[in-house]
This record gives sequence, structure tokens and C-alpha cells, in this order.
Amino acid sequence: VQLQASGGGLVQPGGSLRLSCAGSGSILSLNVMGWYRQAPGKERDLVAAISTTGRGNYADSVRGRFTISKDNAKNTLYLQMNNLKPEDTAVYYCNYWVPSTGWGPWGQGTLVTVSS
Repeated sequence: VQLQASGGGLVQPGGSLRLSCAGSGSILSLNVMGWYRQAPGKERDLVAAISTTGRGNYADSVRGRFTISKDNAKNTLYLQMNNLKPEDTAVYYCNYWVPSTGWGPWGQGTLVTVSS
């Protein structure tokens, strides 16, 4: 199952955005979920992950500014991004981790552009 991220856009430095990712079935409740981003010319990097119990982990570059959360009842994963910086500009993707096979297939990301 491919997950589709949404909620990106153009925002000024210091601004906020909330990304969403709609899952299906029990993906959110049974799997570790993660947000990745890929800036132009760079590799795709893990930004944040959330365990099945709701514990979040963050890359050093976003810790304290980004918050990952999920609503199992709505099958939706979120990434609240505050105090955005130009270096946060990237295409953001959501995905799920399956212990036996790794991250799922990559779906369509959403572009976040931080610029004045």
C-alpha cells in the first residue's frame, strides 16, 4: 500500500505547516510510521518516526520544532512543523515500517517550500 502525503505549500521562515498522511486499515496502529524528506539533489532522509505506542523520535535538525503524531481512529499520520527554516524545503513523504521487509513502497510526497 502506498501512502500519500498532503498539506505542503509555500511558507515564510518562522511559519508553520501541518502535513497529513492518510493510511488504510490497521497500518497506523500496527506499524512504526515515519516522515522522510528529500531536498533537491540530496538523499531522502528520515525526519521523524512514531512507534505503535505513540512515542516519537526525531532527527537532530528538527527536534524541538517538529512533532509527529497519529490518530488511529482516523487512520491519519501528522507532522506539525513549526519555526520552519529555508533548509526545511523538501518533498516530504510518509511511510510505514514492516519488520520483515523494511519501509513500504514510496507514495507521492508533498512539497514544502520555506522562502520569503
